[in-house]
Amino acid sequence: MSLGWGALRHRAEQGDVDGVREMLLEAGEEERRSFATGLKDLSPEDWWRSAGAYGLVILGTAPTAAKAATLLARRDMRDRWSQIPVPHAVAVVRARELPWVGDLGGRLAERLNPREAWSGGWEFVAALLAESGTAPPLTEGVVRGWLSGVLQYDQRPFADRLRHSPYLDLMMPALFEMDGIGAELNGYSWDHETSTPTFPAAVATLVAEGRLDRTTILDATIDRLVRGDRPAWLRPFALLHDRLAPTAGEMAGHAPDYARLLPDAPSAIAGLAQKALRAVDEAGLLELDMLLEASRPTLVRKEKALVKAQLSWLDRVARRESSPAVVEVMGAAFEHPALDIQERALTLIARRAGLLDAEALGDLGSAASQLGGDLPGRAALVFESSPPVSVSPPAPVAGPVSSAPPPESASSAPPLGPAEMPAAIGSVVELAEEVGALLHDPAAVRWERVLAGLVALRSGADLSPLQHLLDRHHDKFDQEWWPPHYALGAVVRAVVERQEPEKPRVAWHWEGLVSAVRALWSGGKQPKLGGAPDRLLQLRTAEVTTLVRQSPISTLLATPTHVNGSLDASVLVERLRRAEAEGWEPWPLDFEQALLRLPRGTSPTVADGLTSPAGQRLAAWLAGGGLPDPLSARIEQPSGKTYADPVGPPPAIGRVLVNLTPVRPGTLSVEEQILTLSRRPTVRYGAFADVRNGSALTAALPHHREVCAAWALQGLAALADQDQRGGAEILPLLAECDGPLGPAMSLAMAYVLAARHEPDRVAAIDAFLLMATSSEPFAAPVSRDPSESFAAPVGRDLGEPFAPPVGRDLGALAAGGLVKLNRAVLSLSDAHRAGASAAVWEVLGAALPALLSQAPRGLPDVLELASVVAAAVGAKEEIEGLADLAGKKGGSRMLKEARRLQSVLTS
Repeated sequence: MSLGWGALRHRAEQGDVDGVREMLLEAGEEERRSFATGLKDLSPEDWWRSAGAYGLVILGTAPTAAKAATLLARRDMRDRWSQIPVPHAVAVVRARELPWVGDLGGRLAERLNPREAWSGGWEFVAALLAESGTAPPLTEGVVRGWLSGVLQYDQRPFADRLRHSPYLDLMMPALFEMDGIGAELNGYSWDHETSTPTFPAAVATLVAEGRLDRTTILDATIDRLVRGDRPAWLRPFALLHDRLAPTAGEMAGHAPDYARLLPDAPSAIAGLAQKALRAVDEAGLLELDMLLEASRPTLVRKEKALVKAQLSWLDRVARRESSPAVVEVMGAAFEHPALDIQERALTLIARRAGLLDAEALGDLGSAASQLGGDLPGRAALVFESSPPVSVSPPAPVAGPVSSAPPPESASSAPPLGPAEMPAAIGSVVELAEEVGALLHDPAAVRWERVLAGLVALRSGADLSPLQHLLDRHHDKFDQEWWPPHYALGAVVRAVVERQEPEKPRVAWHWEGLVSAVRALWSGGKQPKLGGAPDRLLQLRTAEVTTLVRQSPISTLLATPTHVNGSLDASVLVERLRRAEAEGWEPWPLDFEQALLRLPRGTSPTVADGLTSPAGQRLAAWLAGGGLPDPLSARIEQPSGKTYADPVGPPPAIGRVLVNLTPVRPGTLSVEEQILTLSRRPTVRYGAFADVRNGSALTAALPHHREVCAAWALQGLAALADQDQRGGAEILPLLAECDGPLGPAMSLAMAYVLAARHEPDRVAAIDAFLLMATSSEPFAAPVSRDPSESFAAPVGRDLGEPFAPPVGRDLGALAAGGLVKLNRAVLSLSDAHRAGASAAVWEVLGAALPALLSQAPRGLPDVLELASVVAAAVGAKEEIEGLADLAGKKGGSRMLKEARRLQSVLTS
């Protein structure tokens, strides 16, 4: 049969692997090699559509291993090697009697992608290696590919699949040496009866049979645990350790390794090490010095169960050995952040105090003076000294609760005002750089500088840097589905092209914005924001795009003078004077945004001397008091029949948000839209947050943070009750703004303090610390829906600091099961350690009455934290319901902590 390239290509294009195989087998070698050059003319679509057939063509026509490897490693072929039929590939290379099959297999093995081991390329490479008898290189891609192959379910037990693999002895050691391999061991093969990976049982079986050496596998397992990895990825090796069930003698040989794991390893691995060391100790094979050295850092670990077990073990050793050194080491637990651990250590040390000399007792007594809650007084009795003077040690870092007060109250530090805006963009080159940066960082400060720069530099002689930027990132600027990038591209084109841009298609959302701007400019209807006030930035971008040619101006009025969006009135007046002198009329949205950014209480006299309509409008706006605060009203949303993600967290039982109602008809085109917010009657889960750009929201209304918080509240609540991620960075921005505080701000803080993810809680802590230094009262106009049943007061008291309303909201939310209390404890503990103890106590004191009445999960942790903070700030007040709870009989942790807090508050 004659091998014609046209016929061969036709069969390959059809994906006819059987036909391609037959043509290659029937042709002669010279005939095959003559058509290798035709492969270079194929398009990526050809390779992608018929990868399996073209893979056979490469094997059947390539003249060298290097050429074949180059073609098979093309981007459009590399992840499709599994589509090449292995029996066909072996038949073709055998027919050609190629001397370089092993070389080809080695080259391809080096290019196996470890991140795509699941794709099945290893089977193809392994067939080439086996055909030539070549050993594979131990690359990560090879090892992961082999493992993926043996892990795939094929009806045989996993131990059998390992046993019959020709590469078992070569690959098995590498499984213990490569970081991250535990992810595959966890994910591919699973024993559903025991809910564990099949790898540990299979390896243990092969060890028991003698197929694998026990000492080698045990050493490799412990070494893997010592070198560490993600906790989930270490689990298969921990399970293998348990399956091997090492004897006390075997574990004694690894005692130093276990001692290294105990203080620093993930919780489950540290527990394994603790159990192993204890077995070695009970066999009389553990050196006391090794135990003591490992115990000190272990006793300040955050896992209470691990620490309590270590204390109990040390207590037994102290009794057995009559060793004062062991008792002294137990004192390390005085530095643990949890009061119950401190109390446990104090109790055990008191039990063995007879082993200590006077110097050791004095040292432990000094250390005990730093305990939290009511423990210093109890420690004084144990060590036969007078109650110690309260000391302020460095705050521990091992857990959520610190027993030590901060060295200096955060509230004593003077609040810092917002920073000034960076200098204006001075050149087209700098402007192009900022536009490029804006694609990756949509911060409001950067947007404002770019818009101001486009207006100021639009008439420059050389705008080529901007044109180059448009050409380089046209794919991003043309993204109709991403409005910010599309808007940025449109406004830059408007400046660069200096004419109406010709585009075959305009995004519907952008066309609507442009139409609204044109209507407003011509004195028509008001533009629609279509959402939260952060969308005002897009409307202003559309205004620049539309009017930069139609009615050019020399400067934007609304460019802020401070990074939080605030605009100095004197700067605005100077810009208006320039407009009057140059004879141009301000753009309507730009002017309105400038008015919204003026500080509260600005005197109308600042506009004296302005004669234009805009100047008179500024004076009238200031005389009327600027933007009035709307009424803020809490609304309780019960859970309704809404969408629920089957793999996500279940819907919460309800949510508390805030409605906004204007107190007057709007005088600006966007005023009523900004100040009107009416929430639906039931919770809407799975919906997008109202706010797309938090910094743009706060920069639009820098002196009305209650309004901003109300708009952002739905997204912030979802961080706590739906475990969503991201968006909490608006809280520190709100803290840097001003304006009276109201229910939206207190609810926002309460929700994010209880957020699921740590970065969001960190943002809440940053905002909390900023607010702790603020003197702004909680006094926003509020009202309550008559049908509302939410228990938290609305906070009408003028002059009340921000913390008590946050506490009342947090208590009500947690008591109603709307947030998880333990997360808020973590946040408030960090705030206490950072120096805001007084504000933290105000939160806890306000939250406790509601919590004590319902006793939600996590209440003992709140009571413990309250004892620590109350002792730090010297609180002496009555908490409603605390005395009744403390007076109940029982030994539960909740009752113990209630008694402790009552003792601190009344002693």
